[in-house]
Amino acid sequence: MQHPEAPHLYRVGDWWYLMLAEGGTALGHSVSVARARSPRGPYEPAPANPVLTHRGTDLPIQCTGHADLVEAPDGTWWMLLLATRPRGFFPHFHVLGRETFLAPVQWVDGWPRVGPVRERHEAPAAWHPVEPPAPRDDFDSAALAPYWISPHRRPEGSWSLGERPGWLTLHATGSSLDRPGHTFVGRRQQHPDCRFTARLDPGTGRAGLSVRMDEAHHYDIEVGGGEASVIARIGPVRQRLARQPVPEGPVTLDVEVRTDRPVSPTGEDAPGLRAGGPDTIGLAVDGVRLAELDGRYLSTQVAGGFTGRVVGMYVTEGHAAFDWFEYVPEGPSGP
Repeated sequence: MQHPEAPHLYRVGDWWYLMLAEGGTALGHSVSVARARSPRGPYEPAPANPVLTHRGTDLPIQCTGHADLVEAPDGTWWMLLLATRPRGFFPHFHVLGRETFLAPVQWVDGWPRVGPVRERHEAPAAWHPVEPPAPRDDFDSAALAPYWISPHRRPEGSWSLGERPGWLTLHATGSSLDRPGHTFVGRRQQHPDCRFTARLDPGTGRAGLSVRMDEAHHYDIEVGGGEASVIARIGPVRQRLARQPVPEGPVTLDVEVRTDRPVSPTGEDAPGLRAGGPDTIGLAVDGVRLAELDGRYLSTQVAGGFTGRVVGMYVTEGHAAFDWFEYVPEGPSGP
């Protein structure tokens, strides 16, 4: 057994069940179970351990582990677990972080037998699903919705919903997204294929949309000084890739993430050149596509960590206001 962690203890009938994760949190992740008549043991391992793992398979869901057992009100049993959805060629890349999945459980000879882990299961009728975040926020409320998040912290005075009613106004607290301390308000990417769109009035500031893993891995579409530009930060490299003049006043920024339109490793549109990354990230202003970038560089396999991408609004100079922000799943992985 390698890297045993996160033990959970359950009383089911006359048995005590000890369930834990092992194999690390990457492709070797798995779930094992042991049982005893007393919580103090001795414990006997399940004859079919690990009771859940996808290691060594080509299943679309990988890194299954860190599980919990739960009995639904209708008497059915389920396993709640973490896993990833990698895409692309070897070593495969996942960009949404570790996600939560459900799998059905049956008890056979006193041991849990775990059913298939799928992207969607029909949950018991007595369960009340959590209402998903609204696809569009017009910033008409008195407070930000709970799905809006900021890295590290969100200082008072860095944002306001009342300064310009119906708009989210952001004030710069740092001059670069490459270091902690900047003003950023975003929401998680939750679907492999999706589109983020926002209406921005940059005023005299410098602001935009950013797709980020961390300070060293992000793609930005930025408006300031009468032009829009795309910036790519990949590790120690920071490059401004494209520029487009824009008129004064509000502009519409768009980030599209697609898994069915890969870009080549060289960025060229030529036969025989295939990308190995998980997706393509397109960045546009007022309908004009400025760049299409390989999504592998904003993945766990490149940036590290397990939390996945966040797309959000930022300002690095002066202040700027956002009229609305919309997130729409689309493409082959949409609803």
